[in-house]
Amino acid sequence: MSRWPEIPGSLRSGVSRRNFIKGVIASGCTVASSSYLFQRGARGAGGTPGGAERLVTLTVNGQQRRVDVLAQETLAMTLRYKLGLTGTKIGCDRGECGACTVLLNDTPVYSCSLLTHTVRGAKITTIEGLAGPKGELHPVQRAFVEELGPQCGFCTPGQVMSAVALLKARRNPTRAETAEAMSGNLCRCGAYEHFLNAVKRAAELS
Repeated sequence: MSRWPEIPGSLRSGVSRRNFIKGVIASGCTVASSSYLFQRGARGAGGTPGGAERLVTLTVNGQQRRVDVLAQETLAMTLRYKLGLTGTKIGCDRGECGACTVLLNDTPVYSCSLLTHTVRGAKITTIEGLAGPKGELHPVQRAFVEELGPQCGFCTPGQVMSAVALLKARRNPTRAETAEAMSGNLCRCGAYEHFLNAVKRAAELS
């Protein structure tokens, strides 16, 4: 028995399987999009009972920022595209590469895996928040530069944030402890030895 629906005899001669599938997909997209627009309009007018509040206040780099946030929006998206803090990179967008690492109450987290609505009230620190009052580099940033840590540079902000969190928790970590703490940050250029050397140098500078 065929898995495909029977096509009326009057249409069979002019309809191919490819065109039939295209028609089904097109009609499905039309229904889905109209349903989405209807729901969006309803929510915009009165909001969804029990839904998350759209306007939230976040504490980012020591400042309170009021921002309009969608219910399904991740912290990485909010930081980059709503607050303009583009130092937070989005790599895998699934909590695997560490490029989006920020500090949440001084703990390193993948911002692509956190909904923004869940971090209200927390202290968020991004790479932009590490500089001193006159723009001077954080000791970890200086050490990364001196040890040639940045290669292509894409993973560097996440690597730096993980290193900062480690040195907040341990003033003088061993190389093994550093490697374990930094293991959640991937580097496509393979500059792991540079990062380990940079953390050691930063510990000496602090």
